[in-house]
Parts: sequence; C-alpha cells; structure tokens
Amino acid sequence: MPELPEVETTRRGLAPHLEGRRVHGVILRRPDLRWPIPDEIGALLPGQAIQGVRRRAKYLLLDTAIGSALLHLGMSGSLRVLPGDTPVRAHDHVDISLDNGRLLRFNDPRRFGSLLWQPAGATHELLAGLGPEPLDDDFDGDYLFARSRGRSASVKTFLMDQGIVVGVGNIYAAESLFMAGINPLREAGRISRGRYLRLAAAVKQILGHAITRGGTTLRDFISPDGAPGYFEQELLVYGREGQPCRQCGRPLRHATIGQRASVWCGHCQR
Repeated sequence: MPELPEVETTRRGLAPHLEGRRVHGVILRRPDLRWPIPDEIGALLPGQAIQGVRRRAKYLLLDTAIGSALLHLGMSGSLRVLPGDTPVRAHDHVDISLDNGRLLRFNDPRRFGSLLWQPAGATHELLAGLGPEPLDDDFDGDYLFARSRGRSASVKTFLMDQGIVVGVGNIYAAESLFMAGINPLREAGRISRGRYLRLAAAVKQILGHAITRGGTTLRDFISPDGAPGYFEQELLVYGREGQPCRQCGRPLRHATIGQRASVWCGHCQR
C-alpha cells in the first residue's frame, strides 16, 4: 500500500497541473471503488476551481470553495494527469477533466482506493481523530513520550497507530526504529524520553529522505510522471530478514508484530 512518502510524492507531482484549474466534468466508469462514490462528486465538482491539492495522512484532497474531493490510492491506485484524448485502459475508473483539455485519471486495479466528498468547513469521518503529521513541528520526542506512558503495546505498534501519528506505515516504522536503535518488540511505555527524541528525529529524517527519493516501489506504486520510487534501494531492514545487518553484519531477525512482518537487528536495536 502506498505510504506517506508515496502519497506526498503524488501530491507534489499533481499540484502544479491541478491548482488554479477549473473542473470541466467528471466521468465515473464505476459507481464505487472501496465505497460508493457520493453523488456530490458528479453533481458539485464540475465548474469548481481547484484551489489547492493537500495531503492529510495518506489521503489527497482537491480543495474547492464548496468542498474537497477526498482520494485514497488504496493498494494499487495511481493518479495521472494526461491529455484529454488519452485512450481508456483497463481499471481507469475515474476521469476528472480540466478546463485546459487535460484530465486527472484514477486507475485502480484492485479497487481498494476511494473517492469521497468533504463539504467545506467539515472534516470527513475518515480524517477525524487522526494524530499529527510526522513532518510537522508538533510531532517530536516529547509528544511521543507523553502519549506512550502506560502503554504495553510494542513500540512499533504504537508508532503505526494513526491516532498517535499519521502516515508511519510498516516500511518506515521499521527503518525509523533501526535508525533510532530501538527494538520494535519493546513496550512503548518502557522507553525513555531520550530514546523517543531519537525516534522522532529518525521518523522525520527517514520520511523526508524517502520523499526526495520518490517513495518506495515494492509492488504497484509509481509516481504521477510514471517514474518508480527509489527508496527501496536504500532499505536497511525492511524485507531483509536473514540478511546481514548493514551496521554490524549479524543476521537480521524477523517476527510478526501486530499482524505485520517486522525485521530488526538484535544487536543494534535494544
């Protein structure tokens, strides 16, 4: 599933082509994706100017004066800005045509993505209760330390809780914990403030670098220009179970934590 860097890469690729443009029309080749596409998308979006392209967690929002189209890429979705006469391929489920003759096309083979509507001034229920953005100033080690007190869940499960911080999925949680030298099995409530300071800094560094590298291509993700992400080539632990640790050379360990595959170094991560 595309994680925060992949979604942010998509946002940055789309924004210059969409912001300031007016929606000419909407073509829905399916009435639903993961959930039914609300009537507001076809009835209200045409004629509206796209004021901004935002990201909240792993969702993209196309903001207009009356509301926002809320998009999620799901497991395999992609968004591309294309010439208006581009032939339709399999799984091209949605076209949002623009006033300059181009269109935004949503392709989603597995249909786990979504296209929903958020009225102006409202917060969609999927966005309610989310934690801070990991790259914002209000996310830091002091915040993690305070939220972790009394929690017996593993620190990896804690870090991936979207109510604690958004967008830190399995790949980036594993890499951040390795950079901070923290064993992912450790109880969140038993980790010191100092170690949380290192972990928050690692999350910011890992995610920031992954964004500059275009995200991580593991199966389906490609950016809006069709290019793959390159962060996969720099992974230190994720997906490398049994291989030598790049720091100490010992074999990396593997376990299932919170129903997710987890890899770490038993020597470098304590």
